[in-house]
Amino acid sequence: MEDYAAKMALKTDAALREYVTSYAQYREEAVLAALAELRQRGRPAPEEDTLRPQLEVLAQQAATAAPASVPSRPADPTALPPEDQPVLYTPGVIVLFSVLFNTIIAGAVLLAINMRRLKQTRAIWGLAAFVVAYLIGEAVLVNMFMKTYKLSPLFVSLLNLPAILAYILWFWPRYVGTNQFQPRGWLVPLFICFVILLVLGLLARYWLQHVPGAAQLLNQ
Repeated sequence: MEDYAAKMALKTDAALREYVTSYAQYREEAVLAALAELRQRGRPAPEEDTLRPQLEVLAQQAATAAPASVPSRPADPTALPPEDQPVLYTPGVIVLFSVLFNTIIAGAVLLAINMRRLKQTRAIWGLAAFVVAYLIGEAVLVNMFMKTYKLSPLFVSLLNLPAILAYILWFWPRYVGTNQFQPRGWLVPLFICFVILLVLGLLARYWLQHVPGAAQLLNQ
């Protein structure tokens, strides 16, 4: 059962008054605890004499009816309360960033942030080594195919697919390994990625315009 007395002790007077004035929106036990806390602070609510008797009756009725109407279920001993759950980027967000920006680095960064929050430092080094080795292998493979075929962006995206699957099916179960977490907002990393792409685009444009032979080098 929730400890309403301890909860109300942490609230401001205004918040306690909100429980009293809008009592119909809250559980009877919560409103009674708010009334008791206001009285303890020397600021009893004017409505207390009227509200308390009916709230006590309703609370007693609810306590009596609860066992009959709600089937008892064993509590999960491994379940974490929401306030103790880590805030992580979801597997879906990791996949989205890897696909959206057509690079495995974006998803790896988000996964590494999750590992850092869970204090999996050694796993971050393992992930970094995997990404570096994969990018080198990918570059070698692309270079081999470029000598014979004209590559499309879809081909590069397909080359990224095994790495993305490794993030979700290998690294996540072993080094994150939890479904008990709060989803972390992804708008800030999305903005950062777009800024990075914009800066890289401007640098590439400057390079093509001011570095002699840059355009010819890219066309080779």
